[in-house]
Amino acid sequence: MDIRTLRPSDLELVCRHREEMFRDAGRRDDVLAPMTAHFREWLKPRLADGSYFGFMMSDHGVDAAGIGLMLIEWPPHPEHPTQDKRGYVLNVFVEPAYRKRGLARELMALADAEFARRGVSYAVLHATEKGRPLYQGLGWNGTTEMAKPI
Repeated sequence: MDIRTLRPSDLELVCRHREEMFRDAGRRDDVLAPMTAHFREWLKPRLADGSYFGFMMSDHGVDAAGIGLMLIEWPPHPEHPTQDKRGYVLNVFVEPAYRKRGLARELMALADAEFARRGVSYAVLHATEKGRPLYQGLGWNGTTEMAKPI
């Protein structure tokens, strides 16, 4: 499996992975289509300036799995008392034909290493029900976060 960093030309691939990830989690197409259109516009400048970064795995030129990463500003917190940022993991997706091969686990290890390289000692993610066992097995824990639509 070849591994490379994300690049601006991955815009459509990342958008497709994100949409498929949410579709796989049970979200409806009437919600996903507008989300993807707005996400594409949000993502384009961030891929270009490197504020959205990550990795893509491919098998003989076939894109198999990807992960997105960001650094988010966050005030110092008991979990990271001397840092004003957190790592954020998003858009972890493995193509169906490549699942159950450890690719997501490998992507998460790459994320840990990249965050460490950038000096980040704490990271967060939002897990789908299908993804939760993987993340828990890698040492991720639930937090006290709550949410509500406004």
